[in-house]
Amino acid sequence: MAATPADAGVLDFLSSAFNRSDAPALAPTPKPAQAAALPDVNDTDDAALGEIPNPAPIASSTLSAPPTVERWAKYISCVPYARLRSGLQIFGDAKFWWGKAAALYQRMTQPAADAVMVFAGSKRIRRGHVAVVTAIVSPREIKIDHANWQNHGEIDLNMPVLDVSKNNDWSRVRVWDPKTGDYGARVYAISGFIARPAPITRGS
Repeated sequence: MAATPADAGVLDFLSSAFNRSDAPALAPTPKPAQAAALPDVNDTDDAALGEIPNPAPIASSTLSAPPTVERWAKYISCVPYARLRSGLQIFGDAKFWWGKAAALYQRMTQPAADAVMVFAGSKRIRRGHVAVVTAIVSPREIKIDHANWQNHGEIDLNMPVLDVSKNNDWSRVRVWDPKTGDYGARVYAISGFIARPAPITRGS
């Protein structure tokens, strides 16, 4: 499947840097489900909470691009991929990005397109994880592109993420599992979102 216009430039760049091993695999399309009250997580580690109702289906055709898995001949982890996509010059394990961004970039508690979402370190992801926000679907759902979530060096595009925090503060999320075509049961702690500041224009 060809890349979406939003991803085409990135994928062209990556294809020149990493030899592609095969065509992208189309992940299962998100399943419609009724929205319902969402539970919170009490500790900082991700936890399996069982079934949590999924949000209503995405209405906009612009936001309904299906989840896609890109596989490359060379392994790529989440950090260099997020750095390439976002332009943020932060290095080191993903869990340290939030702290390192304090004096360099804008840090936010709510998602924004092109911002980097920082997953805190936990038992499941000891070094943390970073992903690039590609779309805001609703107050509780976004889409992301990220690498190596499945620990195979793959790139996962247009993956839904669901905010399951009690106060809709994006401190706890569930992430789309392309293998099952549904949200994973685990809940992950989020440190926040990092974005480059808007350019200063003359007269502002």
